[in-house]
Amino acid sequence: MISLSHSTAAHQRLSSRPAAPGRTPHQSVILTRVWFLDRYWEDHLMRDSSTSWENTTHDWAAIVDHEHLAQIREQPTTYAPGGVEHLILEVLAYAADGAEAAGRAGRGIVTLHADGSVSVADDASGTDTRTDAAGRVIRKPVMATKDLRFFDHPDAETLPDGHARRGMSVVAALSEWLIHTNRRTNGSWTQTYEHGVPTTDLTPVAGDGTTGTTVHFQPDTAILMSLRVVTCELQRAARWPQLHIELVDKRPR
Repeated sequence: MISLSHSTAAHQRLSSRPAAPGRTPHQSVILTRVWFLDRYWEDHLMRDSSTSWENTTHDWAAIVDHEHLAQIREQPTTYAPGGVEHLILEVLAYAADGAEAAGRAGRGIVTLHADGSVSVADDASGTDTRTDAAGRVIRKPVMATKDLRFFDHPDAETLPDGHARRGMSVVAALSEWLIHTNRRTNGSWTQTYEHGVPTTDLTPVAGDGTTGTTVHFQPDTAILMSLRVVTCELQRAARWPQLHIELVDKRPR
């Protein structure tokens, strides 16, 4: 089920974050920046205490899989066939997973923002987050590592657009920036990424009595978006009967 609403209010890019690199940056500049960010996170987060956790969807011992992210960035048409619409479906698939696991109807709100960014919010239980032996909060590395169930798997699930499901890391890798906000019963936080690499720590946010995940991302300029196609693809997403999807268009008309 899908509903559509519009708003003419103009929205600016988040003023709290630095301006993204040029709209058409050289690939080498991106890869160099990503390499340094990868190394920063390798140095600032220890792996030892999470190596014994069971890996069901992602490798808990991993921090940033830069080779995996680079593979996606180098082949955007392979991993995002159809453009932004496919990225939206990749995010909604996790909302559908959450609703199915909870045994109840779930809600997914897709918002097209005036600055060209997209946000997908759900009311599931939120991304798995744990505390390691040293008391550090560790989130499942869904953005920066491959989904073990789907990526390059010959029997991967097919999304409503007819293309293979690859995982959330595809969305992160193909976005200039992405903000992951997570609300769980044991705490809420937000974290920012650039091309799949975290650029901030987990930042606590005040709880509001709800649970769920919001993924707000600015697709690379090479990834195109059409409202007509988005609407069509979300209508196809009715194949997820456990998920009610609402489309909100806040772009100027």
